[in-house]
Amino acid sequence: MRRRGFTLIELLVVIAIVAVLAAILFPVFARAREKGRQAVCGSNLRQLAQAVALYAGDYDESFPNTGNPFLFAGRYWRWPLQPYLALRGRAAGTPLVAADYDPSILLCPSDSTPATTYDQTSYAYAATFYYDPQQVAGFSSASFWTLPTGTTPRTQALAAVTAPAQKILLGEWLDHHAERRHSWWSWGGARNYAFADGHVKFQPSQRVRPATDGLPDPNATVGGLAGQDVD
Repeated sequence: MRRRGFTLIELLVVIAIVAVLAAILFPVFARAREKGRQAVCGSNLRQLAQAVALYAGDYDESFPNTGNPFLFAGRYWRWPLQPYLALRGRAAGTPLVAADYDPSILLCPSDSTPATTYDQTSYAYAATFYYDPQQVAGFSSASFWTLPTGTTPRTQALAAVTAPAQKILLGEWLDHHAERRHSWWSWGGARNYAFADGHVKFQPSQRVRPATDGLPDPNATVGGLAGQDVD
């Protein structure tokens, strides 16, 4: 008996069906992968928040403050925390090296910026944790690269946080998971934030309260540590 093969039309139909399924499923798989990366990023922030808590326990219930006005930038705040992250570095300003695990705890897996852009750190430390409320009220620059003359960081106590579940401690520099590349000074996008009580939440910028500069900026929370970044 002669075996019947596929006709050209049947092959084209099969190819068309495969193409349609691929068009439907590939975005689903991509979103699932991104959700996984987002979860890893959240886990990183949770561990970093725990490191801050350990630091506070060793330093009279106070938050990290090295006297550097730009401590919020990743290339600076990671240094006082490195003993609590099992990370070691050769010298200030050089990349940290893992002692017991991959140093990618400092990097969001969805961070598409070069690792050197923020000195191998995807996260920022809110300046309200090393400036007092009066200083924060006087900040005029959302970027904090231009600070009022004579501004000197002042160590803040753990007890100064009145709403730890609403005050952002650490967060992603950029929106890596939603619309992408918006900074945390922008009303666009969303990012992972770690709060002062240690919990982590993926938060759209639109749900962050306006700061003293009118932007969703955890560096300039109205009321400083006594204020709230989210409802």
